[in-house]
Amino acid sequence: MKKAAGRTGTRRRAPAKKLYRALFNAWGPQRWWPGRTRLEVIVGAVLTQNTAWGNVEKAIGRLRRADALSLPRLHALPLRQLEGLIRPAGYFRVKARRLRALTTMIVDRHGALPALFRLSTPDLRDELLRVNGVGPETADSILLYAAGRPAFVVDAYTRRFMTRHGWLAPKATYDETARALAGGLPRNVRLYNEFHALIVRLGKDCCRPRPLCGGCPLAPWLPRGGPRP
Repeated sequence: MKKAAGRTGTRRRAPAKKLYRALFNAWGPQRWWPGRTRLEVIVGAVLTQNTAWGNVEKAIGRLRRADALSLPRLHALPLRQLEGLIRPAGYFRVKARRLRALTTMIVDRHGALPALFRLSTPDLRDELLRVNGVGPETADSILLYAAGRPAFVVDAYTRRFMTRHGWLAPKATYDETARALAGGLPRNVRLYNEFHALIVRLGKDCCRPRPLCGGCPLAPWLPRGGPRP
């Protein structure tokens, strides 16, 4: 009798170490996430929701020129002015409210970033997830790139290539996706950082909405018949 598939619907385990090695050998270090300070990383993690990183860079540049990239100044900035500064990132009214909710949590509950980052990783993640507009991907981006914690970031690119290779069911949850891939890796901040950046490149260069499998570093692992929808 065949064993029932798990909730993730995976028929085989993703060979995470081999996948990472194939991507790294093909493209080398990506030196990502771009951000001069931990606060910039936090701001970028919110602004990058539903937009391209180039738009985020424009918004962060405007915040920098307005001398608003310190926690006290960003928190004190009138909401209407904050909306105008981050306008290039799109959904600027929603994102301004999310940034304000995030800075309010930090200032009111912890006073400053160092105190926030003294929390344990589970407590820090829970604290971030309680903020309106901060979901698992945004929280894990802050954990990994700002706090230096081993949190594996799952984005649309991750789900896409995992599903197309038959390692993940289309309706798998965020945490199921993270476990399906990160479960085969050591918990290492630099590794998670680099792997996520390489997956982003994979999604942009090869595993697009219409896939370009020729020359893809992960082509040897495609299921028979090509990528799944």
